[in-house]
Amino acid sequence: MGGINAAGRTSGHQAFRRTVINSLPQVEQQALLLSLAALMGLGHHRDGSWYNTAQEPVAAEQLVAECRGRILDHTLIRRIEDPRFNDAGLPANRRAQLDLPHSLVFHIRRRQLPDQVPPTWQIREIDRHTLEVSVPPGELEVMLPEVRQAQVRAAGQLPSGFDPSSHYRSVHHPRGLSMAIFAASDCLGSSGLAWEALRDRLDPDEVAVYAGNSIGQLDDEGWGGLLKSFVSGNRATSKQMPLGYGQMPADFLNAYVLGSVGGTGAALGACASFLYNLRLGIEDIRSGQRRAVMVGTSDAPVTPEIIEGFRAMGALADDDSLKALDALELLTDADYQRACRPFARNCGFTIAEASQFILLLDDALALEVGAEILGSVPGVFVNADGWKRSISAPGIGNYITLGKAAALVHDMLGEQALKERTFLHAHGTSTPKNRVTESHVFDLVARAHGIDQWPVVAVKAFVGHSQGSAAGDQLVSALGSFAHGLLPGIPTLDAVADDVHAERLRFSRESQPFAADAAFINAKGFGGNNATGVVLSPAVTERLLAQRHGEAAVAAWRERREATRQASQAYLDAADRGHYQARYRFGEGVLEGPELEVSDTAIHIPGYARPVSLKVDNPFGRLDD
Repeated sequence: MGGINAAGRTSGHQAFRRTVINSLPQVEQQALLLSLAALMGLGHHRDGSWYNTAQEPVAAEQLVAECRGRILDHTLIRRIEDPRFNDAGLPANRRAQLDLPHSLVFHIRRRQLPDQVPPTWQIREIDRHTLEVSVPPGELEVMLPEVRQAQVRAAGQLPSGFDPSSHYRSVHHPRGLSMAIFAASDCLGSSGLAWEALRDRLDPDEVAVYAGNSIGQLDDEGWGGLLKSFVSGNRATSKQMPLGYGQMPADFLNAYVLGSVGGTGAALGACASFLYNLRLGIEDIRSGQRRAVMVGTSDAPVTPEIIEGFRAMGALADDDSLKALDALELLTDADYQRACRPFARNCGFTIAEASQFILLLDDALALEVGAEILGSVPGVFVNADGWKRSISAPGIGNYITLGKAAALVHDMLGEQALKERTFLHAHGTSTPKNRVTESHVFDLVARAHGIDQWPVVAVKAFVGHSQGSAAGDQLVSALGSFAHGLLPGIPTLDAVADDVHAERLRFSRESQPFAADAAFINAKGFGGNNATGVVLSPAVTERLLAQRHGEAAVAAWRERREATRQASQAYLDAADRGHYQARYRFGEGVLEGPELEVSDTAIHIPGYARPVSLKVDNPFGRLDD
């Protein structure tokens, strides 16, 4: 696994540990804070020593003491740090007619001339690039720049000081794609597996990438800048159109990270997008069509336009609503950090940015290469809501997805494991409707299986709602719970709201020790995009592997895993000191067709150890001549 969100880096469970920091031993807290200081540019490690921002050598303990407050205040949900959301104000325009006593003469670039020019304007060519324009009195209508104060000022932002584009040769890439490059590289590095060696074991068509996001790249480097180009007077670039597509994270991984020619695609399903892509990967592996699949999402929606769109829907926790919720006159930084309150009295969700990737392998391949197994996913269930009054209103599909997921765990692990050793990773958006409807789903399924105290985790309380990446945030948090035996609390839950169906659920403000066999990753998205994924713990997964492949095969895997762990730990040690290995292979090994060797049974690709087999399944059989 690998990625980045408001809590930090995914690999090594850094982001998870940030959400349970107060429950960690002091030594682990210090290690975590040092790694976050490196991520945020507050400390640098070279030649065996730590240095502060003044480039002075400091002891690790001193650096932690100096940076602790800033790290805690500038990770997770907080006041939006883009100055446009604060004193600078958000850009706005108003149209005005200039009533000038004389003609206005000015020079413009030829490409800036409007498509429709009034016949009274006089235009003279200065050179092949420049025009002189004379406008009669009173005929010039202009857009005068204005600013207005932001109405939403809280978001889950990547840790302050971290810029994913600075770790590779990014050239005007949208933020979401830069995050995807970093996240996928983090995933590969932490796996401890050399990608080329893994790829060479496989037919190139046995690899797939399923990655996207919920709304594309809508910042200025993507479709956001493209759609604003005419009204802002800026020129559209050749990159904005192609880089804005929602499937572009997969395209970037194929072209610049993995060099994959196998399966590809992106399933977009609002807040459930990560689980939709995970489902595609699982089905490919289960069918035998693929053996290694990279799955992920990358969303960067902290922009004025996207935030205004959600605010206009009444979906976000804006300043006025937060003030009313707590009877406040002014909001402080501490108030913004408490903006997201799943299952408590709340007023809307808090938008966030995140990118999460996981590497799926079939069980035989995982044993063969000695992969570190963080867990396994036996199923993802997806159902729509059916008839609805409003496209954004909740419906009935989530009852079906969670019901199926619980039934699967019951069948696989038994009644006692389901009742006592599973927990719910709630969608938990912090909207009044979600707290009622999602808790009712949990309540009915709990009643059906006789569950009395089902633990509920809501990671959005820490990192916000990262749209299509939200379930990715939930999944990697669940893997952290397996590794550390801790369930994150919901620190903003002062009291469970009266309308929450909490009789059979267990909520906690503080993190709690818990030995889990399985977790349910729940997504309840706009438009009726419901999904629930089941993730099994590493211990349960090893038992299932032994049942299928035998104890001898599992013992041999454990021996091979030692080398993988050493390679993974070397990457994590370097990453914790701020030395990342962003993998970006622009222009390397480019093939266009003439280099291939094509026969009727296989295609040989230069640079790939094995050919692509052209043997395909024929569902109908041969027709007689």
